[in-house]
Amino acid sequence: MTTALLSVSDKTGIVEFAQALHARGIRLLSTGGTAKLLAQNDLPVTEVSEITGFPEMLDGRVKTLHPRVHGGLLARRDFPEHMAALKEHGIDTIDLLIINLYPFAQATAKADCTLEDAIENIDIGGPAMLRAAAKNWQDVAVVIDPSDYAQVLAELDGAGLTRKTKFGFAKKVFSHTAAYDGMISNYLTSLEAGAEDKTADVPAREEYPSVFNLQLHKVQGMRYGENPHQSAAFYKEAQVANGLLAGWTQIQGKELSFNNIADADAAWECVKAFDVPACVIVKHANPCGVAVGATLLEAYEKALKTDPTSAFGGIIAFNRPLDADVVEKINANKHFVEVAIAPVITPAARAAYASKVNVRLLEVPVSQAVNALDFKRVGGGMLLQSADNVDIVGEIKVVTKLAPTEQQMQDLLFAWKVGRFVKSNAIVFCKDGMTYGVGAGQMSRLDSARIASIKAKAAGLSLDGTAVASDAFFPFRDGLDVVVDAGATCVIHPGGSMRDQEVIDAADERGIAMVFTGTRHFRH
Repeated sequence: MTTALLSVSDKTGIVEFAQALHARGIRLLSTGGTAKLLAQNDLPVTEVSEITGFPEMLDGRVKTLHPRVHGGLLARRDFPEHMAALKEHGIDTIDLLIINLYPFAQATAKADCTLEDAIENIDIGGPAMLRAAAKNWQDVAVVIDPSDYAQVLAELDGAGLTRKTKFGFAKKVFSHTAAYDGMISNYLTSLEAGAEDKTADVPAREEYPSVFNLQLHKVQGMRYGENPHQSAAFYKEAQVANGLLAGWTQIQGKELSFNNIADADAAWECVKAFDVPACVIVKHANPCGVAVGATLLEAYEKALKTDPTSAFGGIIAFNRPLDADVVEKINANKHFVEVAIAPVITPAARAAYASKVNVRLLEVPVSQAVNALDFKRVGGGMLLQSADNVDIVGEIKVVTKLAPTEQQMQDLLFAWKVGRFVKSNAIVFCKDGMTYGVGAGQMSRLDSARIASIKAKAAGLSLDGTAVASDAFFPFRDGLDVVVDAGATCVIHPGGSMRDQEVIDAADERGIAMVFTGTRHFRH
């Protein structure tokens, strides 16, 4: 390896890396700001313009698009005719390329970014060089990530860069340039009509581009999918914000399965919605127990009471550091869980769980981060929607003669928060910061109400004085009658039915309080 070309917009560590290359006898070529930075640090650098015989021109748009650059990158060293062509035209090989691209995503994320600004942040020469070097990976090492600098130097000090390393860099390059082009496409195809005539203005953008590009990175293959006869793999978005499940750290336990991840996400999204100590137990994507308490231990004990049968083999999530007291109580209850999630799992809690070697322990930092979009696969296509991240739009409206008491309103809001994470049709009975009965995923809201009552009875819980949340309106009074017959004294739901008045009259007749939220939370 004799010659390296460096041209980076992200200059993290580039001076130190160039110094290390120079110390190993590698000639340095560079362009623009990178060349100036290296020269300022007393490094002997040759500007690409000296190689091509042309100055950088057109405000830097043209500087590396030249046979003396691309010939040096693309020539195969094992093809005599390639090497003869280089010799005939006086072109030197380039053995190492270090490039990262204009920051298009950062530029277009700014509120004041004009179309002209966006266009100027589309890199042309950089992707061309990256693709050329990556295509010729056997002879040219191409580095786009400053975190790879150390590996390059370590291998140079050994037998040289391995084929495995160079091929790995090439794969990273093509994934990177694909994502870069995808970003540009997403941005340009989101612009509303007429943007091309007002390039100096900040263009109006549609929420969903006409072409949507998404890049996912494989985290792991799986033994099987939702069922043993299905294959599966887990992918995550390139940038995962703190607080989203895909950013977990696994402390112990077996590899996560397809269903583990799906259920863990359901549990985590629910528990992090609470701002007091909370516990959520999930089975088959539905909460089977949710509670808050003065302590995490209290929250766990209350959550387990809702449905201890379903809780066995479920996923359990906490929104506070998991300590040994809670783990010891879980163990004392002989409560087997597949996965336990918390923002922190204390050393004592880890020790208390150490004998349960198959239990997966996950740490996920709590934050307000939410998924921007939800995706649903359909035959031959995809549905995209903004995520359901809002509890209530507008203000709660009391619609009955009887208004809820302060305690009832607290119970109603707790039930409403839980109901957002229950599959539709959803009916949730709650009281004193605890779920008492959950009816989920039924074709009829009436059946969900009946199931919630049956499950509460099976758990030995009285529904007298409970609050009920319904994720959508009651289309008839029959569903309301079922929950009131079971013991509910107040109800919260969106309203909006043609028969709202019929249901309101029924609530007044039964002497209960009812409030409307104006917000529906279907969850399919």
